[in-house]
Amino acid sequence: MIIVMKPGTSPTAITEIEEKITAKGLSVHRSEGAVLTIIGVVGDKSRLDIDAILSLPQVEKTVPITESYKLSNQKFHVNPSEFTVKNTVIGPNTLSVMAGPCAVESEEQLILIAKNVKAAGATILRGGAFKPRTSPYSFQGLEKEGLAYLKTASAETGLATICEVTSSYAVDLAVDYVDMLQIGARNMQNFELLKEVGKAKLPVLLKRGLAATIDEWLNAAEYIMSEGNLNVALCERGIRTYETATRNTLDLGAVCVLKEKTHLPVIVDPSHATGVRGYVAPLAKAAVACGADGLMIEVHNDPVNALSDGPQSLDFAQFETLMTDLKPYVGLSGRK
Repeated sequence: MIIVMKPGTSPTAITEIEEKITAKGLSVHRSEGAVLTIIGVVGDKSRLDIDAILSLPQVEKTVPITESYKLSNQKFHVNPSEFTVKNTVIGPNTLSVMAGPCAVESEEQLILIAKNVKAAGATILRGGAFKPRTSPYSFQGLEKEGLAYLKTASAETGLATICEVTSSYAVDLAVDYVDMLQIGARNMQNFELLKEVGKAKLPVLLKRGLAATIDEWLNAAEYIMSEGNLNVALCERGIRTYETATRNTLDLGAVCVLKEKTHLPVIVDPSHATGVRGYVAPLAKAAVACGADGLMIEVHNDPVNALSDGPQSLDFAQFETLMTDLKPYVGLSGRK
């Protein structure tokens, strides 16, 4: 449920109402807009006397939230969210570009890639240290060594860093090395892991599961946010369909739906969605046109010999061209 306050209600009066609610064992979340302030209420609303709340002179109305996800619901937080990752902001006024190799292979390689993607305009360096591969015989990542390389690359370039975590062990390691955690598609409904990253307090990128509905995805975000971590971005990376021409099917319609359902930033990953480097650029442009708040692009210094996902990785020249070609789309969307 949300409580809509009348325009001009004083902060003191709002605080008094919040205290009445928390005294009943519920939690509150205040969202202040340009004109209205709303109080989001989470918990068993049967403990509240709704009529008594409505009778308060400062209260305009109450609105029930019928969806099972509350904290991620746009009704709960009317303005689009933004948050800072090191020295960059993810939100409605910028286009955040996360770029780098699928897997960290060496310190020298990662620093080379970091310098090149930064020069082209990327603001966050992506790199996998833990790789949940389909085959147990595929390269699984450098783990702690890879995390150390990410930290070094960040120190040398100033880029924020993001890395996927696959277990509580990985979370405990990663928080000392990177600026943002990623939950991959295979772990979207690994609820214990979601709770762990929620407790870790670093910003989180939550990828959509291979066959997850949008509501299931938002409920997964709720697991993270319910632990107190509200800095969550959602990443559309393609879903599993009957089509085999691409690795997955990129659901750009989901971007539009999410903009109506949630206040959380939305990132699009055309690399994993297609599995084909030739399709990455046009779908990246389409994602920006649909309203995406950012992109995740795989970039490698030598895609042919990459240890992971070479066929979908751009080389430096291709990435630089894409970043140049994106500028008109970014401008038309009103972003920086």
